[in-house]
Amino acid sequence: MKNIQLLGLLLVAVGSFLPLVHVPIIGNWNYWKLDHYLAITCWILSVCVLFGIVNNSVKIVRTFAFLLIVLFIFTLVAVKLQSLEYFSFLPFKSWREVFAGVVKLKWGWIVEFLGAFLMLIPNNKNKAQI
Repeated sequence: MKNIQLLGLLLVAVGSFLPLVHVPIIGNWNYWKLDHYLAITCWILSVCVLFGIVNNSVKIVRTFAFLLIVLFIFTLVAVKLQSLEYFSFLPFKSWREVFAGVVKLKWGWIVEFLGAFLMLIPNNKNKAQI
C-alpha cells in the first residue's frame, strides 16, 4: 500500500501547481497564486505524510491526509467567499453573485482530492499477519 500512498502524495504535490481557479482576464491560479500561506501549509502537510509513509506509520499518514482534505475544503470555501467580497462594491446582491460566479474552479481540485483520498486507503499489512 505504500506505493498507492506515495502516488497520492505525488498527486497532491503536483496538483498544487495545476490550475485550481480561473479568474477572467487574470487567468488560471494555482495554490501559490491563491495564497502563499495555504500553499506552504499544503506542502508542509505533504512532507508530514511523506514522513509517515517512510516510517510505516499509518496513523500519521491518515491524520495528515485528513488534514489535507480539510485544508482543501477550507480553501474552496475561502475562494468562494473571497470572490463574493471582491465584488462587494456593487449595489445589489444579485449583481455580486453574478460577478462572483465568473470565478470558476478548475480541474486541479480533482487531482488534489484524489491524491488525498488515495493516502487514506487502509494498509492491508495488519490483515495479512492474522
